Formats: sequence, structure tokens, C-alpha cells
Amino acid sequence: MTKKYFGTDGIRGTVNVGNIDGEKFFKFGLAAGTYFKNQKKIKQLAIIAKDTRLSGYTLEPAIVSGLASAGMQVITFGPLPTNGLAMLTKKMKANLGIMITASHNPFYDNGLKLFGPDGMKLSDSIEKKIEKIIDSKTSIHLTKPTELGRVKRLEDGNEQYLKILKSNFPKNFSLKGMKIVLDCANGAGYKAGPKLFKSLGAKVFVMGAKPNGLNINLNCGSTHPAKIQSAVKKYKANIGISLDGDGDRVIMCDEDGKMIDGDQIIAMLGQRWKRKKILKGGVIGTLMSNYGLNNFFKTENIKFLRSNVGDRYVKETMHKNKFNLGGEQSGHIILGKFATTGDGLLVALEVLFSLRKGYKASKVLRVFKPIPQKLVNIAVKDKSVINKNSVKKAITNANRMIKNKGRVLVRPSGTEPKVRIMVETLDKNLMQKCLRLLTKAIK
Repeated sequence: MTKKYFGTDGIRGTVNVGNIDGEKFFKFGLAAGTYFKNQKKIKQLAIIAKDTRLSGYTLEPAIVSGLASAGMQVITFGPLPTNGLAMLTKKMKANLGIMITASHNPFYDNGLKLFGPDGMKLSDSIEKKIEKIIDSKTSIHLTKPTELGRVKRLEDGNEQYLKILKSNFPKNFSLKGMKIVLDCANGAGYKAGPKLFKSLGAKVFVMGAKPNGLNINLNCGSTHPAKIQSAVKKYKANIGISLDGDGDRVIMCDEDGKMIDGDQIIAMLGQRWKRKKILKGGVIGTLMSNYGLNNFFKTENIKFLRSNVGDRYVKETMHKNKFNLGGEQSGHIILGKFATTGDGLLVALEVLFSLRKGYKASKVLRVFKPIPQKLVNIAVKDKSVINKNSVKKAITNANRMIKNKGRVLVRPSGTEPKVRIMVETLDKNLMQKCLRLLTKAIK
């Protein structure tokens, strides 16, 4: 059975234009509740968190209603970073954790990220079983009035999450004397982020922490790092930290305001973890990871493998190879020693732990020289345009032009109606030629 409702990262779509609405979320809740209620040895509890999108206030009640209508017990937490929800799903032994978010996308998009009792993304097999229930008649899954699930709201989700985060570090870990610029993207980390770093003694200059339901990721957060770059220089901070809408990504800048992407962070962590003898197997990157990162790990004698783009594929490849570190250039980094999915605050803590003795971010986080790389996103009506003969021919020609001088990658976005082009080479003229060729073919 081909999956109809779930993508590579849960459910994602634009609200009120046909892909995402309350009715679909009710049906999902009812189907998921029905599936898990039938797993008699499981607790029959679902927990729900969300980011700050306005649509979350209509979609959350729909899911809750569906789950309760199937007889599931439900706990809601309100805004909470994605990995906080994953951690609490595992801690509370819930059989389902639901994060209502569209991550780094604009406010008008929304969706779900789903976690099982182990804190891992819900498996394909379970998603397919839930889809089968969604396609069946709704009325047969409604439970008796006496067996409806109960719903409870807990306000301490962020406190529980921060407690778990801090438990991974020594009790005497302090950021006293450090100045941090923090951009919360007006998203799920707007409470947890400032509270975390302030509680460790840092002086924190907070941005993007006034969500109004419409400004999540709007000219802020990890997709707009210029915000922290200018603020770090203005406040003479030691480091800038920028989260995305659901807090599972992080992009940084050093004390000079120079950007530090996910590849540089992964390189530093891989080198450090190997030295500390906590790196298992090697490191997973993606097809988008800079070739300079590949070369760096070769010199460090660290095994480096690439997965398809997307945190789900990174995690699957980590699991398959028994590695405990992997991530993407975009800042979605999975610290397998501590977490089951990406966590911007956790990664930031691990980086800050390495800076706590006065080391400069510019020294610690610039461990390899990247190969020049240009990314272009092209809005399209249909992402299958990349399968047209004219586009395939352009890709073949671009690969022929750049052979032995770099890399070309053309792929559909996993979350937006866009085709993404990446060209990587030391030859700037060749880079522009390839980009023009591919852009013209796709447009």
C-alpha cells in the first residue's frame, strides 16, 4: 500500500487550502487512537505539543477530539520544542507523541511529527496501519460514551524537558561570564531557550521570542542567520544561536559574526567525540553535506557516510550503521548519545560545553575549509518537473561539465513546492554556468 497521508517527516501541508484541516486531523486522531487502543499491552496514552502557529489552536482540538473519541487518554503541553516532546513521550511511556508543527516553514503551513514509545519517529509499518483505519468508515471506530478518553493539560512540559537536557551534563556546568545572542524564531523554543541559558548563568540577548501566531520563522530563526550575526557584533557576544520554528535545528555564528552552519558543528562534534572516545562508528551526513566535510573526516580517520536529505533518512542510516552522530548542513543534528531526533538546544549545549573554558567560537567551530557551494530554490507547481526529459538532459550536461571538478545535486524539496539545486566547485565560473543551465531547464 502506498502511503497517502504521511510523508518522510509525518504529515505536512498548507492549512485551509485542501491539504490540512480540522476534519483530517480529527480522522487522524480517531485512527491513531483506534490503532493504539487495540494494542492491549500498551498504556493507551497520547501526548501532544505544538509550536506557535495560529492554526495549531484549531488543529490541536481536532486531534484531541479524535483521540478521545477512540478512547485514548490525552495530555497536552502547549508550545514545546520537538525533541522535548520526543523525550517526554519516552519518559512518560506514552504510546504516541504528536508534535503539531511545520518546522522551518511559514506560519500558514502546519503538520504533524509523530513519535512512538521509544521516542523514535513512528515507523512506516504503523503509519500504514493508521492510514488503513483512516480510509475505513469513521462511525465504526467511535467508542461508547462511557469509554471516551480523558484529556488533561500540563503546564510543566518545558521544565521537564530542560531537566532532562541538563541531566546530560555535569552539575557544575556553568555559562557564567558568557554572552549569548539567542534567536528563537518566534517558535516552540521561545520559553525553553532563554530559560535554559539564563539558568546556567549566561547573559542572554533574546530575539524572536514574541510569537503572535503569524510571525514564526518570519525574517528570523535559523533560515535568517543575519539576525544573530549583526546582534553578536552589536552586543559583543561570544556566540550567536539561532533555532527554527520547532526547535530541532540550530545555526550559529562566532564572536566575529561569521556564520557557522551544521556541517561545521558536525565536524567539531565528530572530532571532539572521537577524542573523548564517545563517537560510535562514524558520522552520517547527507547528499547536501559539503565536500570539505568529507575531506576533513578523511584526515581525521573518521568514517563518513551520506544519506538522502531529511532527518528521517539521517536517523535511519545512523541506526543501520550503529553510528551515534549525524546531521544536515541546515543545522538538524542528531546526538544519538542523548536524543532520538534533532534538538537545537541540546546541540547548542554540547557546543557551549566545549567553549566553557574561554575558548573562542571562531577557533573551535571552524575546523575545515568548505568547498564553495551555491544553493538555489526554485518554486514550482509540480515537483515532478525534475523527471521531464529536458530537465534530465540538463542535469546530465551539468554533471558532464563539472566532472572531477565538483558536484551537482538536483532534488525536490521534502516540505515545500520547490526544486532545490546545489552546485559545489572551486571554479566560480563553472558554478554559474551549471546553475544557469539547470535553472533555465526547471523554470
